[in-house]
Amino acid sequence: MNNRLKIETTSFSLHIMAMIFMLCDHLWGTIINGNDWLTCIGRLTFPIYAFMIVEGYFHTKDFKKYVKRLLLFAVVSEIPFNLAMGSSVFYPIHQNVLWTFLIALGLIHWNEKVKENKLWKRIIIGITTLAVAYIGGIITFVDYYNAGILMVLTFYFFRGKLWWHYLGQLLCMWYINIELLGGFGYEVDLFGTTQFITRQGFALLALIPIWLYRGKQGYHNKMLQYGYYVFYPLHLLILGVLKFL
Repeated sequence: MNNRLKIETTSFSLHIMAMIFMLCDHLWGTIINGNDWLTCIGRLTFPIYAFMIVEGYFHTKDFKKYVKRLLLFAVVSEIPFNLAMGSSVFYPIHQNVLWTFLIALGLIHWNEKVKENKLWKRIIIGITTLAVAYIGGIITFVDYYNAGILMVLTFYFFRGKLWWHYLGQLLCMWYINIELLGGFGYEVDLFGTTQFITRQGFALLALIPIWLYRGKQGYHNKMLQYGYYVFYPLHLLILGVLKFL
């Protein structure tokens, strides 16, 4: 009899964690400024959602419905996002994160359509995908800009449970979060020397629950599924209104 304790995450637990982390981050960015521990926790949000978007692509029964649902909530979330993050109904220089995921999904779908092509064609399309993600994320002003789209693609190109999948995810996450998004951070005295810890580096901790995922859905029903989507615009709307009180 195997009595070993198995520690793993499910789709349900990842969604719940991501929502809690996101709420912490948005509380810091709106009505509880100055509590940096909230945004440090919040750094784990995007990688988990990026990973779940990729998993959603491969597990959805209808890709078109999946995209339409995301598109609907991207539009619905626009004004709540603008109020919370820009203190205005109109905030053209920053778009909500669902647009980031929609662009990434389009690029993933394009790559999946050419999987049967010759290797050299797939390599060219893969490189083109990265170029489009890098440039497109900047000119569209989506949340997390090019880094956000690249993070989703990281979990697509290195999707799997082999050692090189984990290594690829770790190295890409390091580059995206430390090199592309690094900047703000904290100086810490460690063993007699001063070390700089970038705030965005906390995002790498999200790899722990992500790597503990074994493809299980966990608790699920239709109401909960739409609850995941509704939570995003709803909490932004509440925070946006509270900012003006």
